[in-house]
Amino acid sequence: MKRSTRIGGLVLLTLAALAAPAAQGQDAAYHVVGRIPLSGEGGWDYLIVDTAAHRLYVSRSTHVAVIDLDRDSVVGDIPNTLGVHGIAFVRELGRGFTSNGRDSTVTIFDLRTLAPLSQIKVTGRNPDAITYDPVSKRVFTFNGGSANATALDARTGAVVGTIDLGGKPEFAVSDARGRMYVNIEDKSEVVAFDPRSLTVVQRWSLAPCEEPTGLAIDRRSRRLFSVCSNALMAVLDADRGRVVTTLPIGSGVDGAAFDPATGLAFSSNGEGTLTVVHEESADSFRVVGTVATQRGGRTVALDERTHRIYTVAADYGPAPEPTPDRPRPRPPIIPGSVVVLVLTR
Repeated sequence: MKRSTRIGGLVLLTLAALAAPAAQGQDAAYHVVGRIPLSGEGGWDYLIVDTAAHRLYVSRSTHVAVIDLDRDSVVGDIPNTLGVHGIAFVRELGRGFTSNGRDSTVTIFDLRTLAPLSQIKVTGRNPDAITYDPVSKRVFTFNGGSANATALDARTGAVVGTIDLGGKPEFAVSDARGRMYVNIEDKSEVVAFDPRSLTVVQRWSLAPCEEPTGLAIDRRSRRLFSVCSNALMAVLDADRGRVVTTLPIGSGVDGAAFDPATGLAFSSNGEGTLTVVHEESADSFRVVGTVATQRGGRTVALDERTHRIYTVAADYGPAPEPTPDRPRPRPPIIPGSVVVLVLTR
């Protein structure tokens, strides 16, 4: 029988509610401990934790919901971010940046007040992932509609250049040492580039991993974690481009995370699971858990302060009948059912 207790905006689940299905593997031990309801219209894409302010930002199609993680409740909203995909922070400037795919812009906002400061047109179409590089002090949008990336000066907001990536970019990470890495979905590759000179340095195959989306990095061991649509995680040497190993994950993946304190990598799978991988050493990795989440939980955020994991899911209605224009129609989201799932060890 399901039982729950509400504290603030967070619904805490009792052991009875979590009894099945449980995580496989004692080393993982992650489990859902609560759900934070999200009101308002729209689906979702990336989410990210601001560890300094202890807030979670969730993209919601036309706006960004902001959650206070000390109270597990929504405390703000950033409006007019049409087609928003991702959020990036530049904490030393007190600014945040959103990638707005529908109108190919970036919204710059104040991290304290959440007030929008300006909106910048990027040099490509449909900016998807967005990442800050602390070495070049630039914010990069990865433009899925034009196979390139736009570089913005984080302080001025000015566009300083464009990089041709040779394929459709997905998520990207910085090694904080002068290199950035981005998954190229339609080529099943990782591209390494110099964020200062805006030049591609290397292009590495992820085979047998296909159509990579989410990407995470262990900066200490120099390992990249690419998660792919054929239900594999590829672990890549960030210096030599060697595929160290591949590991089985769930289907419908779109997000990855790595916790440097625990040595755990995560794959959030839209089928309704979270795959947990432990880094035994720089060349040895193993799956230590498959955790039940909820259908639709395909992107992920890690709170490095508490080691909690967050993903977003919803309830769905029946899919409409296929048509020639829409041969694989998506089922509609049931209004009022979107939630942030909270997982902890």
